[in-house]
Amino acid sequence: MHRQHRVERSTVLGMSNGRGSGHPVQMSSRPGTLWVALCLSLALSLSLSFAAAPSSRSPGADPFAASAASAPGAATIVVDRGSASFSPGTVALAGGGTLTLVNFDILDHTVTSVATDAEGTPLFDVRVAAGTSATITGVEELGEGSYAFFCKLHPQMRGTLVVQGGDGTATPQLPSFDQPLVVPDRVRGAEVTLQMREARVRMLPTGPRTRMWTYGGSYPGPTIVRPAGEKTRVRFVHRLPPRAGAMTVHLHGDHHAPEHDGQPTTELVRPGQSRTYDYPLTFGGLPAPSSFFFYHDHRMDRTARNNWRGLQGMFLVEDAAESRLRLPAGRRDVPLMISDRSFRRDNSLTNPFANGVRMVGHHGEMAWAGPKAPPDDATVGTHVLVNGRYAPYLRVSATRYRLRLLNASHFSAYSIGLSDGRPLVQIGTGNGLLPRPVVRDRVLLGPAQRADVIVDLHGAAGQDLVLDSVPAAPGQSGDDARPAALMQLRVGAEAPDRSLLPARLPSPELVRAPTGVSKTWTFGLDGHGHRDHEDRATFWSVNHRAFDPERVDHRARLGTVERWRLRNSSDMTHYIHIHGEQWRTVLRDGKRPPPWERGLEDTWRLEPGEVVEVAARFEDYTGPFMIHCHMLDHEDHGMMARFDVVR
Repeated sequence: MHRQHRVERSTVLGMSNGRGSGHPVQMSSRPGTLWVALCLSLALSLSLSFAAAPSSRSPGADPFAASAASAPGAATIVVDRGSASFSPGTVALAGGGTLTLVNFDILDHTVTSVATDAEGTPLFDVRVAAGTSATITGVEELGEGSYAFFCKLHPQMRGTLVVQGGDGTATPQLPSFDQPLVVPDRVRGAEVTLQMREARVRMLPTGPRTRMWTYGGSYPGPTIVRPAGEKTRVRFVHRLPPRAGAMTVHLHGDHHAPEHDGQPTTELVRPGQSRTYDYPLTFGGLPAPSSFFFYHDHRMDRTARNNWRGLQGMFLVEDAAESRLRLPAGRRDVPLMISDRSFRRDNSLTNPFANGVRMVGHHGEMAWAGPKAPPDDATVGTHVLVNGRYAPYLRVSATRYRLRLLNASHFSAYSIGLSDGRPLVQIGTGNGLLPRPVVRDRVLLGPAQRADVIVDLHGAAGQDLVLDSVPAAPGQSGDDARPAALMQLRVGAEAPDRSLLPARLPSPELVRAPTGVSKTWTFGLDGHGHRDHEDRATFWSVNHRAFDPERVDHRARLGTVERWRLRNSSDMTHYIHIHGEQWRTVLRDGKRPPPWERGLEDTWRLEPGEVVEVAARFEDYTGPFMIHCHMLDHEDHGMMARFDVVR
């Protein structure tokens, strides 16, 4: 079912009156906070807007304040086929009791606590396969109070568990924010060499470091910073163990030749070998606009695994026009990569790809079978990380800061804002500046999406603010965002601040879109065999076909402009990424796109039933490029297609 779009209060500077960036917005004015407020005690809600906590037991205020004796010792939650909801939405249980989920749906679901323990692990988190039931372990240890829960695989599904009485000791713990944010090293040379190698990386605040596959020995890899129009050569040397297999590297968002695009099955970097990628940082012979790209592995059927293990890094392109804007710079320009991972007790990464799916067929006939075959192939970590660390803090001055936000998670979306409600002023996407800044309460980012925002911390001296993610109200766009505390900003004293909020921005020129649509791409779910049969094999599809690297699904002529239609026929939101060119959004569901989508883009959110039209000029290079979902399991499991630019 197609959901109503969230009506976000936004202001385009220069077009209508905006709110002063130094004045916090009242929490009650933000969409999605009602559900969160019901989950919080007063003390916690003042300090953090995302977490669940035991509620007050005042009989006059708590509708669930019946005696512990009246609460059942066992309770059941049901998910009916196709309902996408928990029933009942609120369930009472005596302390120490048993909670069961009965899943009649054709999809897997989880019952996952929003609240976590002191290490950041959910208080309960159980996956229940389609057509089965399971006891939600961990619930029997809970102390008295109210606990919000959600489904990690379908985050718009939410509920509340009310525990009454008992002597359980497990209670929500706020993140302690006791490790500093790491800002990756910046590399500025025209010739860069990065080794893909194993390294131990500090991710959790205590215990051993975590073994990762890295670019250059860190996670994220070094941030490459280059001037627009200056040719850049990056040599990747494969020093990972032979069992890792061949790799390929994609510079997401950039315009370059296909042999340097990170082809999923060709131009590979094999163990012990190296490959140099050329990035001219130009478009049509002119310098590329100021951009926020990221580089990551792009190996067919291994992209999710290789990114999970750590092969991700950021890439900034600077241009002269931006330098004249007096935007926050230096230490006040902070790139933030948001991702998620799960850990074992020894802090090593879990392996969510073990014993998951098996491939049936080859290339265009590919399909997958097994317990985590589509549509149950979502890789979601228990811990949300920023620049590779769980719940870090950053010491800042009470000045303006530029935050470059990247969602590098495999599956999860985040609705990002500040805990005191002060706005984010979005000035750009990952592909360039917007025509005008947009004042936003929250910025919704799905996998691979980026946003360039300014936060004004004047007036917050001495405060600890939390950059968090709060889902929208049920039924609105963004209700599937993951609730999480991302990081803490420890605001120090006021300091000199020469930065300004520009009313206009030097946005790259957008191509004029043709009136006719040259190609329609439909993203869906297909399969072989009967839905309920054990031999059923499924795949995420583009135009009802799985990816075949040898099949060309569209040909575009060099130098021409085409308008494409992206359509989601599935019951799940997808994030569609197009390689190669500078794309603009023409229409979203037949209407002009919202202000934050009026610049260049490369990745679009497509909710069930949505249709987005985009346009680009095919410049400079001929050869094969890709269009695919950037939910990495979906990409690995068929939702990718090839188009060729031809003369």
